[in-house]
Amino acid sequence: MVKWLRPTYLPCYPLGDNHSRITECDKHIQLSRTAACEGSILLKNDNSVLPFKKGTKVAVFGKAQIDYVKGGGGSGNVHVSYVRNIYEGLKLKKDQVDVFDALSLYYQNYVECQYKAGAQLGMFDEAPVPENLLGKAKEYTDTAVITICRYSCENEDRKNDGTDNYFYLSDAEQKMVTAVTENFTNVVVLLNVGAMIDTSWFAYNDRISSAIMLWQGGMEGGLAAADMLVGDANPSGKLVDTCAKTFEDYPSSAGFHESEEYVQYDEDIFVGYRYFETIPGKKECVVYPFGYGLSYTTFSFSDIFAFNNENKIFVTLTVTNTGAHVGKEVVQLYYSAPLGKITKPAKELCAFAKTKLLQPGESQELCLSFAIKDMASFDDMGDIARSSYVLEKGTYKLYIGTSVREVAEIDYAYHLEEHVIIEKLHSYGAPEKLKRRMLSDGSYQTLECAPITRTTFPCDYQFAKAPEAEHKLIDVVDGKIDLDTFIAQLTDEELCNLVGGQPPTGLSDTCGMGNLKRLEIPNVMTIDGPAGVRLRRLSGIKSTAFPVATALASTWNVNLLEEIGRAGALETKENNLSIWLTPALNIHRSPLCGRNFEYYSEDPHISGKMAAAMVRGIQEQNIVAVPKHFACNNKETNRFWSDSIVSERALREIYLKGFEICVKESKPRMIMTSYNIINGIAASENAELIQGILRGEWGFDGMLTSDWENGKPHVQEVIAGNDIKMDKGEPDKLMNALKEGTLTREELAVCVKRILEMILWVE
Repeated sequence: MVKWLRPTYLPCYPLGDNHSRITECDKHIQLSRTAACEGSILLKNDNSVLPFKKGTKVAVFGKAQIDYVKGGGGSGNVHVSYVRNIYEGLKLKKDQVDVFDALSLYYQNYVECQYKAGAQLGMFDEAPVPENLLGKAKEYTDTAVITICRYSCENEDRKNDGTDNYFYLSDAEQKMVTAVTENFTNVVVLLNVGAMIDTSWFAYNDRISSAIMLWQGGMEGGLAAADMLVGDANPSGKLVDTCAKTFEDYPSSAGFHESEEYVQYDEDIFVGYRYFETIPGKKECVVYPFGYGLSYTTFSFSDIFAFNNENKIFVTLTVTNTGAHVGKEVVQLYYSAPLGKITKPAKELCAFAKTKLLQPGESQELCLSFAIKDMASFDDMGDIARSSYVLEKGTYKLYIGTSVREVAEIDYAYHLEEHVIIEKLHSYGAPEKLKRRMLSDGSYQTLECAPITRTTFPCDYQFAKAPEAEHKLIDVVDGKIDLDTFIAQLTDEELCNLVGGQPPTGLSDTCGMGNLKRLEIPNVMTIDGPAGVRLRRLSGIKSTAFPVATALASTWNVNLLEEIGRAGALETKENNLSIWLTPALNIHRSPLCGRNFEYYSEDPHISGKMAAAMVRGIQEQNIVAVPKHFACNNKETNRFWSDSIVSERALREIYLKGFEICVKESKPRMIMTSYNIINGIAASENAELIQGILRGEWGFDGMLTSDWENGKPHVQEVIAGNDIKMDKGEPDKLMNALKEGTLTREELAVCVKRILEMILWVE
């Protein structure tokens, strides 16, 4: 195979069987549909209304049956040949369920008129329910389906201010729900959303029998919904976020829109279930707990056995399908650390596993494991040992079950007689303005912050002797010259150009990296995005839209995410692209973050595990995966300049932990820094995070890219170790800095070396 054939020559070379195209092929579309089913969560099923029995007649209410949202907007919007909506999905099940067409066609006409008038997908209000159709539907059946959808987009947070009620039902939606519940015996709710919304309106309503959290299920999401309604698939998803009774119950809600200039992360480590399960009185605020999800069948756990060996704890058990339907179960393992000087959550997820598809009566043995050091807390106050991960003395208990609430303590505990310092680190990324932080009793610790002298990291790159004759980059591949010697022949101008993005070619609209013709460095292309490969729209070529990241995380199935990673990587490769800008794994700190659909969870453990699985699948195909956005990109309002003010402990245990898991378990070739500021320093020029933590402590040896058009000074990014500025650099400013002595040739060269190492790795 010719090295860099695709990025250099852009050949139309399909990768499917018998030279067929694999992009948006039937196999990948079916994989998307499977993932949509497996990530959907059965939240309620009173009287076993679901799955519908064969021949059930249903009336489907709500514009969302037509106005189906496959995914969010911005970089996550994948261009597809079609999107199957819920009504279309149910019509494909005509041998199993009968739909009252007149009602659905009313909604279809309403949605089409809204689109023609310029309304945006998922962003216009609910249609009124006509009295005549309501009466006819009631005559037709006693079973109704309510559909609700939500749309969100990057660079735009949602609000609950009366004009944009993302979290709660609108008045029109509430009127529809009331009309349906007053006229039908069996009512099912389908939620087509990208992030957490209010669930109390159906959870506590006895007139609503069942509810499924569909999320945004990609291009076949509507058919996947129908699969589950009729029982062709059994939803096996579990919540990766806590469903609270009100938006105000989330600890981030009070300060989320306080200022466009900053966000005070004063809830500290108490994000999501860590807050609701720990803080006194907050358990009562939960509708559905983290990890929750029902099934059409039932399961039992038996033969639970735990032991530790070589600094790891293992838990084995047998899971048996005790019901009448085939299905999968998720086993979740939590630990509870002893109360001590360092405040701690009541429980934390430390391992999970999902069964295969079990037939009724079938059993499977599972083994869950985690490192003992993973139970350590980061001591940023010096309670035991400052800037260290510490296992405080006492008893560490383990709980196993199917949600953070539905767990049982197992007959095993890990006990320490003395404190153990797991790892002595440095104070990196400390806040200068954080006023307070939450403690486990719900009170706040007042902090005294002051200006901090930040650590600098001298560049230790040493130039090799320049070669006597000119060498091309392929000579490095062939072993004729080493990379350092190759770099020595680059001019200052070439170094400055290589650390900036290059013009796009082919199907990319997100630009490339490399592009030095003199030495035959190819221009390798990047492509968005988190829910599939986002090809240039004007090309007319479509790709597979997978469910959004929250839905994928809700599968709790790392093998499935590896498979999706491989599929997306093949579509990337087939279209002559080399770098897929995914996965995104920022934390769901608030339900109103406009980009939550791109992110996995409120929990860093599952976020890291899912991201690592995606990276493994992608890079197995020699396509570069790019975990993003490093870090604390949990708000879109003023995202370029908003300062995330957060403690060192919360930074490490919550907002960086997923990245740490991903880096150590899957070794991504590239990471993208975020737009925002972190404790006074922009992420892309934050040397303590980039060189101190990411490269120094975690051993990351790949390259870093900025996010696109971030507006930060390129010189400072290079000095901090952010290797490339996208979508284009500032070569003139870099050259001036070289002349003035504020930037060195060595600092440029080390960035270029990491860029070239990435290019040498791709095919």
